[in-house]
Amino acid sequence: MDRIASSQRLKSAIWLAVAAIVLSATTLCAQTPPPPIMLGTAWYPEQWPESRWDADLALMQQAGIYMVRVGEFAWSRMEPSEGHYDLDWLDRAVTAAAKHGIYSVIGTPTAAPPAWLTQKYPETLRVDEEGHRAEHGNRQQFNFANPKYRELARKIAEQLALRFGHSPSVLGWQIDNEYSDISFDSDTKTQFQQWLKARYGTLDNLNARWTTSYWSETIFDWDQIPIQTRDGNPGLLLSWKRFVSDTWRSYQKNQLEVIRAHSDAKQFITTNTMGWFDGFDHYVVEKDLDLAAWDDYVGQGHLDPVKNGFAHDLTRGFKGKNFWIMETQPGSVNWAPINNSLDRGEVRAMAWHAIGHGADVVSYWQWRSALNGQEQYHGTLLGADGTPVPLYAEAQQIGQEFAKAGPVLAGTSVKSEVAILHSYDSRWAIDWQRHNKNYDPAAELISYYGPLRAISQSVDVVEPLTPLSQYKLVVAPGLNVLSDAVAKNLVEYVRQGGHLVLGQRSGMKDEDNGLQPQRQPGPLADLLGGRVEQYYALVDPVALEGKFGVGQSKLWAELLSVKAPDTEVLERYGKSNGWLDGKPAAITRKIGKGRITYIGAWLDGAAMTAAAKWMAEVSNVKPALGTVPDGVEVYPRYGNRGTVYILVNLSKTEQTVSLPFAMNDVLEGGSKLSIRLPIYGVAVLSGER
Repeated sequence: MDRIASSQRLKSAIWLAVAAIVLSATTLCAQTPPPPIMLGTAWYPEQWPESRWDADLALMQQAGIYMVRVGEFAWSRMEPSEGHYDLDWLDRAVTAAAKHGIYSVIGTPTAAPPAWLTQKYPETLRVDEEGHRAEHGNRQQFNFANPKYRELARKIAEQLALRFGHSPSVLGWQIDNEYSDISFDSDTKTQFQQWLKARYGTLDNLNARWTTSYWSETIFDWDQIPIQTRDGNPGLLLSWKRFVSDTWRSYQKNQLEVIRAHSDAKQFITTNTMGWFDGFDHYVVEKDLDLAAWDDYVGQGHLDPVKNGFAHDLTRGFKGKNFWIMETQPGSVNWAPINNSLDRGEVRAMAWHAIGHGADVVSYWQWRSALNGQEQYHGTLLGADGTPVPLYAEAQQIGQEFAKAGPVLAGTSVKSEVAILHSYDSRWAIDWQRHNKNYDPAAELISYYGPLRAISQSVDVVEPLTPLSQYKLVVAPGLNVLSDAVAKNLVEYVRQGGHLVLGQRSGMKDEDNGLQPQRQPGPLADLLGGRVEQYYALVDPVALEGKFGVGQSKLWAELLSVKAPDTEVLERYGKSNGWLDGKPAAITRKIGKGRITYIGAWLDGAAMTAAAKWMAEVSNVKPALGTVPDGVEVYPRYGNRGTVYILVNLSKTEQTVSLPFAMNDVLEGGSKLSIRLPIYGVAVLSGER
């Protein structure tokens, strides 16, 4: 008994000593809260000897990096055989980072299953649309709907949560990595059929709503329903996408539940999405998460502030609050046709562009070049030899500036007078039946977003069921699928005094992707006091003239008619195919203090710029900071202590911005009435009138 007691006392002493070491190591993080604006990076300690870790972390600390994401591809290291977990190395890595004042985000490793798993359970491998089963040796080879895979994924997530769920050095969790590839195996097909049965209840209901009498598509048994991703019944196509969205949500929830059960409430849970990627409905998948995060890559070329800015605002709209950039490129990537590097200064401009749109963290992928693997040539901050690449100094400057501006930006967020409605249902519906091969629903959204943001200097991108009363102007380009619930939300917005602008192809479809029984814009036609008589895919542009000046409609033209005496024609078509000649191309109607407008033409650049100015004027939308030179981006962030303006010069020449009143230059110091911005120059300004 004495030996047993002595042994127990020795074990207790050892554990107390270990706990003391861990506690002292995490003291720096525990005593110093994470800064409000952070620089981060993806770190893979499992790829390097532990003797190298401290040198890497010291270089991170010198660069002003406060966050590392770890673990998201390390399942084979965490669980080298089924049920045998080894997390001690990860614990040591998190502890080592904390010694340098660096917090960790733990990634669940389920995007890259180990070989023992896929060999023992081949049913966990996804099957592509042609019937080929994936093999081990890449990533995302798993089947997102497979029960066995979910069981094993839940177990590793639970083990991680048990170990790190109350660590003061762990800020939060990233579930999996870049959801994308799906499975077309027979079990997933059965799950889809069961999902349809739960949604529609009866086959009679499904057949009626999908109009399956067309081409003898009538379904007589649930197991007759196929998986189709193109050229199928529009109701079937949309249902499959909705099933995929729900399945990704349940896949995510499977891990999220055990993490929440075993972790501190202060630790957030997120996943990293991919901007414009439309493989699923992000509004559905993001519902259970604490914050949104996305991976911001340019690829070939250079930063496009409009396209990239829309992706930022889209991500911010998933949760309606500030977001994280979980990955972004440090100069270049390895997967584009030409993997050019961003210009000197462009990486810094891109980081502040993200912060301006509402990001609180910018994290680089990755820290150091891997010695082997598929992404050897991807941009990094350190080379394979462990020494900084030239871009490291620019990242260090960003880290210093984040530290300087952080106190001013703390608690600030983006608020806008203008919203653009974004619908995955509508993007999918148009993409399946473009009617003009060049009709890109994403390009349609951008055509409105660019000029509107240039005027207002801030735009929210939100889903159509979002409460809209805070906005002076709501624009819905290509809101092709219009449910009764969305129509009700939009009617209420107009009647309460808002200005709704519908873009071409809006209100064509119902919630099952069937044609509305009314002409466009369907349930909103009576409110508009007009409708679309016919639509035309264009080979040649059609001339336009009216309130938006002289311009052209390219790709698409809708012939509008006026049904109410108070509906005004804004723009008319010129001579064209005979059907469009002199006919309305855009109409508007005042409804009390509100207004509804329909633009049926795909406006060229000049006409769209004029249309955006008209929308802003009649809606009383003002630029947040006033007029600035072309190419200078303005990003206001609002907080209890006032407004902070971030300015970035993305033009090709030096610019000088006159300020409406004296402001504090946060980065350079001093009170200023004008700011000089070199190419890729950045300014952070604070102060109220």
